[in-house]
Amino acid sequence: MSILNSISMKRKPTHPGEMLREDFLPDYGLSVSGLAADLGVSRQSVNELLRERRAVSPEMALRLARLFGNSPEFWINAQRSVDLWEAVQAIGNDVARIKPLIAA
Repeated sequence: MSILNSISMKRKPTHPGEMLREDFLPDYGLSVSGLAADLGVSRQSVNELLRERRAVSPEMALRLARLFGNSPEFWINAQRSVDLWEAVQAIGNDVARIKPLIAA
């Protein structure tokens, strides 16, 4: 059994890359190269994330959480919100046609 979430978000959730670009990098005085070095990943990976062309993976969530002192779930949940919103935009009408099962 599950609890239905009937509230639909009208705008696209904030991508984790935008959070990093607009909030975290300026607050910590980081550059793309500096962030990449601190995370132990390539500059290209960070750049693609900041440009919202790459999703936050579980591995990246662990790295970001360690660096910024928050939780991996913070980063994963932010990415999940974006992914689900995009999926609803892509196939929401098809999903709406599915008739829910009722337990006997």
